[in-house]
Amino acid sequence: MATSPAPGEGPVRPVSVSLHEGTIAALKAHTGKRGMSAYVEALIQRQLERDRLRELIEDAEGEHGPVDQVAVESKRAILRGDTASSADAA
Repeated sequence: MATSPAPGEGPVRPVSVSLHEGTIAALKAHTGKRGMSAYVEALIQRQLERDRLRELIEDAEGEHGPVDQVAVESKRAILRGDTASSADAA
C-alpha cells in the first residue's frame, strides 16, 4: 500500500481556494503575482507543523500532566541569554 507524500513532497497540482479580496490584494502586494503559490505552500506547511506540535504537546500533557510554567519561563530566559535568570534556573 502506497503512503501519501509528506507536506512539501510529491507533484504540484492546482487546487481552488476561496479567499477574501483584501487577503488576495495583500498577498499579491507582498509576493507579486507569481510568488503566491510558493508563499501559500510555505504558510500551510508551517501551520501543519504547528498543528502537529500542538498534538504532541497535548499527548505529553495527557501522559505527564500540565507543563510547569515557572520552568518554561526559566528555560526561555536561558534561551534569551538573560544571565540573571539563567543563574536562577541552573
